[in-house]
Amino acid sequence: MPVEWSAVRNHRLAVAAIFFLNGAMLGSFASRIPALKEAHRLSEATLGLALLAIAAGAVLAMPLSGGLIARLGSRLMTTLMVLLFLGQMVLVAVAPNMLLLVPALFLLGAFNGTLDVSMNSQGVAVEKLHGSPILSSFHAAWSFGSLAGAAAGAGVIWLGVGFRVHLIAMAVLLFVCAVVAAGRLLPTTADAQDRTPAFARPTGKLVLLGAVVFCGMLSEGAMADWSAVYIAGPLGAEQFIAALGFTAFSLTMAFTRVFGDRLAAAWGPTKMTRRSGLLAAGGLAFALVIGTPWAAIVGFALVGAGLGNIVPVVFSAAGRVQGVASGTALAAVATTGYTGFLAGPPLIGLTAQVTSLPLALGVVVIFCALVALLASSVGSADTETQPGAVEAGVVGT
Repeated sequence: MPVEWSAVRNHRLAVAAIFFLNGAMLGSFASRIPALKEAHRLSEATLGLALLAIAAGAVLAMPLSGGLIARLGSRLMTTLMVLLFLGQMVLVAVAPNMLLLVPALFLLGAFNGTLDVSMNSQGVAVEKLHGSPILSSFHAAWSFGSLAGAAAGAGVIWLGVGFRVHLIAMAVLLFVCAVVAAGRLLPTTADAQDRTPAFARPTGKLVLLGAVVFCGMLSEGAMADWSAVYIAGPLGAEQFIAALGFTAFSLTMAFTRVFGDRLAAAWGPTKMTRRSGLLAAGGLAFALVIGTPWAAIVGFALVGAGLGNIVPVVFSAAGRVQGVASGTALAAVATTGYTGFLAGPPLIGLTAQVTSLPLALGVVVIFCALVALLASSVGSADTETQPGAVEAGVVGT
């Protein structure tokens, strides 16, 4: 039976909405972290430990999420996790003290990590149904949602709205939107019928894909925490100029994801990954070699353009690995990538302590180059071919 393209379009819009909502809530939360710090009278060190609870929750929850998705389907897990994530944000906002704030942040990270795997699994299922690469568009929705959330946060701060009122109102609004979007996700039968083991031993393919996404997300984490420090420190620029480095990085990452699906379809996943890694490595090398603030901003913009589509391409490949449940494969690769994202900033800091920050960032050039070197694993023959048509029974809601 031919694909019902109107239904496919609705499923795609629903998944994009979930990605956007997740990014918008996280962007809003990020904009209010200084207010959270002030309200709880936290030092920088204490705030860092509190926020580490989010990372700990995500890293511990992600490996478990694959088995649940394989058994229950990504629709149920995505719906449940997005609602729990938004509800948990309310509890984070109203936490009266550190004793309750830390476990609230831990659960926020756990729900967000599981949602990350679930919505990507749903996205891979829709991509298979669509018959051509579309996963980058979902990650673009997340990026623009994050930017929208951060912008909204800046607006309400200017209006003098307290962070608790802001986060609760945003969570309630997005909760309603999430309920509407969840009703249009792919049905459970789309990916809950896989009889492969829910907790399969990692294959060589998954190990290689994990290595690619580890390198990519390590580089992304390093840029997030050290780009402004590099421009303001060794290059001696003003603070507002330094902030433009990460802004350029974020914007090019978001806009590159808009065109990522077309590029992946035109070039194929291997060439896409190789060229992305080389662009990121070249851009960062340019920033470090020229060594001026504006060269750094241009270079960081190129890094964002290069790194923007690595995660979508790798996640798409992981979701099509034969012999492993899609959710399980995505959970394994996502956990590895998130570990790289967390490892990047301290690795750069420790290396900079021993050498210098420019030399430490040179390590990131190597990791970007490794993405290009390992690119062949993203498009090797043991992934399933994306079908151009499916049975109508999977399409309907």
